[in-house]
Amino acid sequence: MTFKKLRRNRARDTFVEPDEIFLDSKNIENFDRQQFEGRIEKPIPKKTITFLGVSFILVAFIFSARLVYLQIQNGDFYKQRSDNNTLEKINIFTERGIIYDRNGQELAWNKKTDKEEVGSGVFSENLSYIRSYMVSGFSHVLGYVSYPTKDSRGNYWQTNFVGKDGLEKQYNDEIRGENGSKIIETNSQGVIQSENIINIPKRGSDLMTTIDSRIQRELFNSIRDLSRSNDFIGGSGVIMNVNNGEIIASTSFPEYDSEILSLGKDVKKINGYLNDKKNPFLDRTVSGLYTPGSIVKPFFALGALTEGVIDQYKKILSTGSISVPNPYFPDQKTVFKDWRVNGWTNMAEAIAVSSDIYFYEIGGGFEDQKGLGIENIEKYAKMFGFEDKTGIDLPDEKNGIIPSPEWKIKNFKGDPWRIGNTYHTVIGQYGFQVTPMEITRAVSAIANKGKLLTPHFMLSDKDKENKFSTIDLKKEYFDVVHEGMRQAVTYGTAVALNVPYVQVAAKTGTAQIGVLKNRVNSWVIGFFPYEKPKYSFTIMMESGPKTNSVNASSVMSGLLDWMSVYTPEYFK
Repeated sequence: MTFKKLRRNRARDTFVEPDEIFLDSKNIENFDRQQFEGRIEKPIPKKTITFLGVSFILVAFIFSARLVYLQIQNGDFYKQRSDNNTLEKINIFTERGIIYDRNGQELAWNKKTDKEEVGSGVFSENLSYIRSYMVSGFSHVLGYVSYPTKDSRGNYWQTNFVGKDGLEKQYNDEIRGENGSKIIETNSQGVIQSENIINIPKRGSDLMTTIDSRIQRELFNSIRDLSRSNDFIGGSGVIMNVNNGEIIASTSFPEYDSEILSLGKDVKKINGYLNDKKNPFLDRTVSGLYTPGSIVKPFFALGALTEGVIDQYKKILSTGSISVPNPYFPDQKTVFKDWRVNGWTNMAEAIAVSSDIYFYEIGGGFEDQKGLGIENIEKYAKMFGFEDKTGIDLPDEKNGIIPSPEWKIKNFKGDPWRIGNTYHTVIGQYGFQVTPMEITRAVSAIANKGKLLTPHFMLSDKDKENKFSTIDLKKEYFDVVHEGMRQAVTYGTAVALNVPYVQVAAKTGTAQIGVLKNRVNSWVIGFFPYEKPKYSFTIMMESGPKTNSVNASSVMSGLLDWMSVYTPEYFK
């Protein structure tokens, strides 16, 4: 075979027809089309390469030109600016939550201000508001705050508003919010060059309280006016819903100015508070402990009925006094007096006229009349919460004191418990101490016949509303006490509350205090409306002259008159 022929044969054997290519691309299973197998390669056009090259060159030119501008042409200027400018992180103070009364009236709010001296007299240019408060009667409930404060170098050692008393302190975490922050660049002359917010401030939550500010203001004004005109050191008042524990009013006189304490500027005024012997910082409703006097008698009447010491119908004669052997002088008698001759009295009548003799005998016993004894007196006092804190949502609450043999051993070593101590304890004297809030909760349990509630200031606080204990005594015993407290208003010691627009049940108390027994704490407790109780009340006027012709009942009577005109819905 010649060379030319061989070459033609080889060329003919290696030639592939176009349709065979397309047939293979469809039929060969091993082609991976994602990797472009079976595809004919196509080169990138020169125009595209040219365009990309020009683009890269243009970007490089722009960056080079900017670099020349910053580093060479203006390098000295920007170096000087960098050396002189400072960056500072600044707090953006958030707004504290607003505190409202039950009707939406602002009690504590934020007042806008351009410049204000706050806390320690340190000027704070970053605060845009100050804390403002409703005045006259609200300071102890609301409390006050301390402001964000700088040290002598201008650095903040306190960056938040901090609640220092009252609801401001109790609910500080809820109403304080969260501060924001920003970065500020300034030059050597203090001129701001740039400003950027890093964190946005979060406003604090608002509080809706149970307080009716109208009633609280009027109650405070009445207590203040009576204190000033009749030489009482001070006083307090509480009104509470007997079904759910909501506090409608809680006020204490004298008081401080919340805004003055918060700002901390008026040193003269603040020093006046500190040196005032009447103690305006004391919230008498929850932190003041006072001798209760006869307001404890209804509770021990319930105890006497329950223990079978006496029934409601038996009468005890009050001729003005009873006498028992004197432990120190056997040939003499110790005389225990009634505040007046009350004659024959049954239980309801004894509550109405506040007969000491009746309660001496059912408390400690006398001749053939059996008594509760100090252990049962202590038992029923504790049953109504007299020795416990109420759990109210305010700071610094105190718990009361019930005299007992153990208590006497601690306080009067070597002197045993005597029958006279029992007599004095059952009428709320001797070492008995209660807070006005404590007694308000207790009288609410009488009003609702056995439900010892948790007083609270937050509206619709279901946790507090459902937190109570049950006093398991017979309802008919409560009825006897109700009757006695109603009779106290119709003809007894609380006739000042016998008003035409609502039926009130009440019990008064006059507790002698001081070494000379020439001053008294004047009390009145009770509830209304009588048939279907909704609200309990306590008024305590502290340390007034024994000869006063006006007392705590005068305050409550005036408040009821005012409520009949301005808030009559509370009597329905």
